[in-house]
Formats: sequence, C-alpha cells, structure tokens
Amino acid sequence: MLKKKIIEELALERINELDKGLFIVEITISSSNVIQVELDVENGNVAINDCVSVSRNIEHNLDREEQDFELSVSSAGLDKPFRVLQQYTKNIGNEVKVQLKEKNNTIEGVLTHADEKGIKLETTTKERVEGKKKKEIIVREHEFTFDEIKETKIVISFKK
Repeated sequence: MLKKKIIEELALERINELDKGLFIVEITISSSNVIQVELDVENGNVAINDCVSVSRNIEHNLDREEQDFELSVSSAGLDKPFRVLQQYTKNIGNEVKVQLKEKNNTIEGVLTHADEKGIKLETTTKERVEGKKKKEIIVREHEFTFDEIKETKIVISFKK
C-alpha cells in the first residue's frame, strides 16, 4: 500500500514550487490504492492547471511497476465542510453555517475570526426591543472552540 506521507511530500514539493498559496485539505488512499488529493488556495479558486501540475509531480515520482494506483487531484468543493484551519482563515468575512455537536444546533453568520483555538461568528437579527415599536437590528458575537463544532460550510449565495 502507498504511504500517505510520500504522497503529501510529492504534493507539497510542487505546491511550494508553484508558490500560489495552495494548501492540502485532505489526502486519502483506499486499500485498492485509489489516491485522492484535495487542494484549496488562500485567495480565489484552485486552477485546473494547478491540479494537473500537482498530479503530474505525484504520478511521475511513483513507480507503477512497483504498485499500481489511481490518482485524482481536485479542489475542495464549495459544498463540503471545512477540514483545515486555512479554510476557516480564507473565509473570514464570508457567511458560514456552523453545525454544533450539542443538540444538533445550527447557527449562520459572518465568520469574523479563526485561529487554532476556534472561531468567532457574528449574527445579525431583527428583534423587538422592549419600549420600542419597531424591531431593531441586533448584532451578536458567538465564539466556538473546534471541539464544539460538528461541521462548518460556506453559505452559497448568488446575491451580491
């Protein structure tokens, strides 16, 4: 079976050469040697040419005579949950949906901070305030540790 560490080293070798802010989100290797590498980039979107370049570097440095394998290098999908801290920091300022482990509670808001300890989320709601006739906009900040979070996904919106 192929070693994940070798695949990671080969991918990082090309990622560092490209120097475009790419990072590895996940590497999986099945028991039948199906290798899947998911990439993301700090700013913007992962280019197809970047996936091809990383794929070629891995493929050309592995010996198919020694072990046959299937290789797929792709970008992390918008519909998939965040899996590494860099995905959180990349999406600061964007609206996200956080599903908490506790009571299957979900909260949507703007991601305002992310570090190795956890995240901060800002929510905006219209609520009736005592003594006022009209509802007022209330902004709240919520903090969560990564231990409290089941998954976080970006909210896909076509409004600008």
